[in-house]
Amino acid sequence: MRWSASTGAPSEGLRSARSGIDTSVAHPARRYGYWLGGKDHFTADRASGDAIAAAFPDIRTAAAENRRLHRRVVTFLAGQAGVRQFLDIGAGIPGPDNTHEVAQRIDPACRVVYVDNDPIVINHSRALLSSSPQGATAVLDADVRTPQDIRHHSDVTGTLDLTRPVALLLFAVLHFLPDEDKPHEVVAELVDALPAGSYLAVSHATYDFMPPHTITALEAATAVHDRFQPRTLDEVDRFFYGLEVVAPGVVPTPHWRPDDQAASQPTPAEAAAYTAVARIPPRR
Repeated sequence: MRWSASTGAPSEGLRSARSGIDTSVAHPARRYGYWLGGKDHFTADRASGDAIAAAFPDIRTAAAENRRLHRRVVTFLAGQAGVRQFLDIGAGIPGPDNTHEVAQRIDPACRVVYVDNDPIVINHSRALLSSSPQGATAVLDADVRTPQDIRHHSDVTGTLDLTRPVALLLFAVLHFLPDEDKPHEVVAELVDALPAGSYLAVSHATYDFMPPHTITALEAATAVHDRFQPRTLDEVDRFFYGLEVVAPGVVPTPHWRPDDQAASQPTPAEAAAYTAVARIPPRR
C-alpha cells in the first residue's frame, strides 16, 4: 500500500456522497493520518487533531514514533524463524512502509491480512493493495471489539494458515477500547486463535509521563467523540499475561530496540506510549 496520488484534502461533500462516510465525526485513523501529514481527512478530523495537539503539542512526534516503531517491530518479527504471516488490526490509512511492504522485503512470501473499520481505510487499502507475487494480502472490514468475526472470517482463514505462526499486530488501537469493551479479554481471544510460536505486538497510549495539567487538557479534548482510555504500565503489561515477552519488555516506544542510525529519539513523555512484543508459548 502507498499514499494516494491525489493532491490536497478530499472533497468532503463528494466523498461523503459516494461512500456514505460520516464526515461530521472525527475518526482516529483519519486523524492519525492528518498528524502524519496525509491528505485523507476531513474538517472534523482536523479540528479534533488540532484540539489534541493544543493540549499535547508532541502528538505529531508521538504519531511518527509509532510509525517508526511499527517498522522496527515488523522487521524483527519477519526475522523470526517460521513467522511469515501477519494479522494487522487497526491498520490505518496506507502510508510508507506498511506491514506487507516491510515484511516482504525480508521474505517475499510473507502473507498479511489488514483489518480496520473505517471506510476510507478499507477503500484505499483495497484500491492500492500490491503484494509481492510470492506472498498474499487481504483487507477485512471488521472491528477489533468483535474478535470472533475476525478470527473466523474467510479473508483471514483463506489468506493465513492458522496452524502456523502468525504475528498479531495491535498498534495504537487498544486505547480506543474502554474497560467496558473488555480489551484484555478481546486480546486473549485473538491470541487463543493462534498457534504456539506466534507473536503479539502492541503499542498503547499512556498518560504515565504527563503532568496533571496536560492530562486534564487531553481529557477535555478527547471527551467529545472519542472513547479513549490510555493505560498505565501495569495495565498494558496485562495484555501479555501468560506470554513470553521478548527483551526489552514492556517499555516506552522509543526504548523498544531503537535504530542505531537514528540521530535522536523522542523521550517517553513525547512518545506517550508503551509497547512490547511477546511469543505465544506451547499450550499445556
